[in-house]
Amino acid sequence: MRSKRSSLIAHRSSLRAVFSWPVRVYYEDTDAGGVVYYANYLRFLERARTEWLRARGFEQTALARERQVAFVVTSLSIGYLKPARFNDLLEATVEPVEFGASRITLSQRVLRGAEALVDARVALACVNTVSFKPVRIPRSLSDALVRHAATGKSPGDSG
Repeated sequence: MRSKRSSLIAHRSSLRAVFSWPVRVYYEDTDAGGVVYYANYLRFLERARTEWLRARGFEQTALARERQVAFVVTSLSIGYLKPARFNDLLEATVEPVEFGASRITLSQRVLRGAEALVDARVALACVNTVSFKPVRIPRSLSDALVRHAATGKSPGDSG
């Protein structure tokens, strides 16, 4: 028998909320060809993940200090579709795909307007900051992430 929470996670495909973070391309982000150096897209995606957690009410430094947990990337699949150039205004998105006891899988994209430039799937594990062994995601955090994935509401949102 499934719990209400696991049923919510199982039926997430029609309920996902996408988080978006603006990214301006600076000269330092580009290579000799005048386009964003491929590894810099990983920085854009990391910033979006950090801001996604912050928007849900969770600071990574506080999670490490108070709960002794951190998220680490365990796998990454990325497709580079089109180049971005100096001064482009982009959006890096975060869309939860799957939640587990100690893992989160995200779909992330880098967009220029409606045009997809990068498409990535990122798997994260919650680990203890001392042992770096996997641990359960703190209940308050997992509840907030699942709630947002289902409703689009973050802590402090009314309704």
